[in-house]
Amino acid sequence: MKPVCVLMFSLVALLPVSAMADDDTLAEFKGAVGVHPVSNVSGTPNADGSFPNVTRNVVRSVNPAGQIWVIGRFNATVTVDGQIKADGRGLLLGGGNSVGTRATVATVRATLICETVAPFTLRDSDLVALEVNGDFRVDGQLSPWPPAECSSPVLLIRNAGGTWFAAGFPKQGD
Repeated sequence: MKPVCVLMFSLVALLPVSAMADDDTLAEFKGAVGVHPVSNVSGTPNADGSFPNVTRNVVRSVNPAGQIWVIGRFNATVTVDGQIKADGRGLLLGGGNSVGTRATVATVRATLICETVAPFTLRDSDLVALEVNGDFRVDGQLSPWPPAECSSPVLLIRNAGGTWFAAGFPKQGD
Protein backbone atom coordinates (compact mmCIF):
# COMPACT_ATOMS: atom_id res chain seq x y z
CA MET A 1 0.00 0.00 0.00
CA LYS A 2 1.35 3.42 -0.87
CA PRO A 3 2.10 5.84 2.01
CA VAL A 4 -0.56 8.31 0.82
CA CYS A 5 -3.25 5.60 0.91
CA VAL A 6 -2.17 4.50 4.40
CA LEU A 7 -2.34 8.10 5.60
CA MET A 8 -5.81 8.66 4.08
CA PHE A 9 -7.12 5.38 5.57
CA SER A 10 -5.73 6.36 9.00
CA LEU A 11 -7.40 9.79 8.90
CA VAL A 12 -10.75 8.33 7.85
CA ALA A 13 -10.50 5.67 10.57
CA LEU A 14 -9.89 8.36 13.21
CA LEU A 15 -12.78 10.58 12.14
CA PRO A 16 -15.52 8.71 14.00
CA VAL A 17 -13.42 8.66 17.18
CA SER A 18 -13.07 12.44 17.26
CA ALA A 19 -16.75 12.89 16.41
CA MET A 20 -17.64 10.52 19.24
CA ALA A 21 -15.48 12.52 21.66
CA ASP A 22 -17.54 15.65 20.91
CA ASP A 23 -20.75 13.71 21.60
CA ASP A 24 -19.37 12.76 25.04
CA THR A 25 -19.15 16.40 26.18
CA LEU A 26 -21.92 17.34 28.59
CA ALA A 27 -20.79 20.89 29.38
CA GLU A 28 -17.86 23.19 28.66
CA PHE A 29 -16.79 26.34 30.47
CA LYS A 30 -14.50 29.08 29.21
CA GLY A 31 -13.72 31.93 31.55
CA ALA A 32 -15.05 32.57 35.03
CA VAL A 33 -15.94 35.24 37.53
CA GLY A 34 -14.81 35.45 41.12
CA VAL A 35 -17.38 35.74 43.86
CA HIS A 36 -18.82 38.97 45.16
CA PRO A 37 -20.54 37.92 48.40
CA VAL A 38 -23.37 40.46 48.17
CA SER A 39 -25.82 40.52 45.26
CA ASN A 40 -28.02 43.38 46.47
CA VAL A 41 -28.36 46.01 49.21
CA SER A 42 -31.43 48.13 49.83
CA GLY A 43 -32.97 50.49 52.32
CA THR A 44 -31.66 53.62 53.98
CA PRO A 45 -28.15 53.18 55.38
CA ASN A 46 -27.85 52.81 59.15
CA ALA A 47 -25.86 55.33 61.20
CA ASP A 48 -22.77 53.09 60.87
CA GLY A 49 -23.06 53.04 57.06
CA SER A 50 -24.33 49.47 56.86
CA PHE A 51 -27.52 48.64 54.99
CA PRO A 52 -30.53 47.06 56.68
CA ASN A 53 -31.29 44.71 53.78
CA VAL A 54 -28.36 42.75 52.38
CA THR A 55 -28.93 39.87 49.97
CA ARG A 56 -26.11 37.33 49.85
CA ASN A 57 -25.02 36.06 46.44
CA VAL A 58 -26.37 32.51 46.86
CA VAL A 59 -26.16 30.42 43.67
CA ARG A 60 -28.47 27.40 43.43
CA SER A 61 -28.44 26.97 47.23
CA VAL A 62 -24.66 27.41 47.61
CA ASN A 63 -23.51 30.26 49.86
CA PRO A 64 -20.77 32.66 48.72
CA ALA A 65 -17.42 33.21 50.39
CA GLY A 66 -17.43 36.11 52.84
CA GLN A 67 -14.98 38.25 50.84
CA ILE A 68 -14.53 39.17 47.17
CA TRP A 69 -12.42 36.71 45.15
CA VAL A 70 -11.07 37.07 41.60
CA ILE A 71 -9.92 34.52 39.03
CA GLY A 72 -7.57 35.16 36.11
CA ARG A 73 -8.38 32.28 33.74
CA PHE A 74 -10.59 29.21 33.75
CA ASN A 75 -11.48 26.37 31.37
CA ALA A 76 -13.35 23.14 32.12
CA THR A 77 -14.96 20.22 30.32
CA VAL A 78 -17.43 17.74 31.80
CA THR A 79 -18.29 14.53 29.94
CA VAL A 80 -21.53 12.55 30.10
CA ASP A 81 -19.88 9.93 32.33
CA GLY A 82 -19.02 12.59 34.93
CA GLN A 83 -15.34 13.05 34.10
CA ILE A 84 -14.16 16.60 34.68
CA LYS A 85 -11.02 18.42 33.62
CA ALA A 86 -10.66 21.97 34.86
CA ASP A 87 -7.77 24.42 34.86
CA GLY A 88 -7.97 27.57 36.97
CA ARG A 89 -5.38 30.35 37.24
CA GLY A 90 -5.12 33.15 39.78
CA LEU A 91 -8.00 32.37 42.18
CA LEU A 92 -7.13 34.93 44.86
CA LEU A 93 -8.74 37.29 47.33
CA GLY A 94 -9.85 40.52 45.65
CA GLY A 95 -10.22 42.60 48.81
CA GLY A 96 -9.56 42.81 52.53
CA ASN A 97 -6.29 42.67 54.42
CA SER A 98 -5.15 39.52 52.59
CA VAL A 99 -5.89 40.85 49.09
CA GLY A 100 -3.88 39.09 46.37
CA THR A 101 -3.40 35.87 48.38
CA ARG A 102 -5.28 32.62 48.79
CA ALA A 103 -5.35 33.34 52.55
CA THR A 104 -6.11 30.13 54.46
CA VAL A 105 -7.82 28.32 51.58
CA ALA A 106 -5.55 25.39 50.66
CA THR A 107 -7.95 23.21 48.65
CA VAL A 108 -10.88 23.64 46.28
CA ARG A 109 -13.27 21.43 44.34
CA ALA A 110 -15.42 21.82 41.24
CA THR A 111 -19.19 21.44 41.65
CA LEU A 112 -21.58 20.98 38.72
CA ILE A 113 -25.26 21.84 39.19
CA CYS A 114 -27.67 21.08 36.34
CA GLU A 115 -31.05 21.79 37.96
CA THR A 116 -32.56 25.27 37.61
CA VAL A 117 -35.02 24.90 40.50
CA ALA A 118 -34.68 23.25 43.90
CA PRO A 119 -33.89 20.64 44.91
CA PHE A 120 -30.38 21.04 43.52
CA THR A 121 -27.89 18.18 43.23
CA LEU A 122 -24.27 19.17 43.88
CA ARG A 123 -21.95 16.97 41.82
CA ASP A 124 -18.50 17.36 43.34
CA SER A 125 -14.96 16.57 42.28
CA ASP A 126 -12.38 15.58 44.85
CA LEU A 127 -10.57 18.40 46.63
CA VAL A 128 -7.41 19.60 44.86
CA ALA A 129 -4.59 21.87 45.97
CA LEU A 130 -5.01 25.61 45.55
CA GLU A 131 -1.45 26.78 44.93
CA VAL A 132 -0.09 29.90 46.62
CA ASN A 133 -0.49 31.80 43.33
CA GLY A 134 -4.15 30.70 43.05
CA ASP A 135 -3.66 28.03 40.38
CA PHE A 136 -5.49 24.68 40.55
CA ARG A 137 -6.24 21.69 38.33
CA VAL A 138 -9.11 19.23 38.59
CA ASP A 139 -8.89 15.91 36.74
CA GLY A 140 -11.31 13.34 38.04
CA GLN A 141 -14.84 12.06 38.49
CA LEU A 142 -17.88 14.00 39.68
CA SER A 143 -19.99 12.36 42.34
CA PRO A 144 -22.81 11.71 41.91
CA TRP A 145 -22.75 11.36 38.13
CA PRO A 146 -24.52 14.10 36.17
CA PRO A 147 -27.79 13.48 34.32
CA ALA A 148 -27.77 12.65 30.60
CA GLU A 149 -28.62 16.30 29.81
CA CYS A 150 -27.56 19.48 31.56
CA SER A 151 -29.26 22.33 29.71
CA SER A 152 -28.44 25.07 32.23
CA PRO A 153 -25.10 24.08 33.80
CA VAL A 154 -23.49 26.00 36.64
CA LEU A 155 -19.94 25.10 37.63
CA LEU A 156 -18.80 26.50 40.96
CA ILE A 157 -15.36 26.38 42.53
CA ARG A 158 -15.85 25.74 46.25
CA ASN A 159 -13.75 25.18 49.33
CA ALA A 160 -13.90 22.17 51.65
CA GLY A 161 -16.52 23.98 53.75
CA GLY A 162 -18.82 24.31 50.73
CA THR A 163 -18.83 28.05 49.99
CA TRP A 164 -18.23 29.18 46.42
CA PHE A 165 -15.29 31.33 45.26
CA ALA A 166 -15.67 31.36 41.46
CA ALA A 167 -18.20 30.36 38.78
CA GLY A 168 -17.36 29.15 35.28
CA PHE A 169 -18.96 30.71 32.19
CA PRO A 170 -20.70 28.11 30.01
CA LYS A 171 -19.00 28.05 26.61
CA GLN A 172 -21.18 29.69 23.97
CA GLY A 173 -20.82 28.30 20.44
CA ASP A 174 -17.39 27.80 18.86
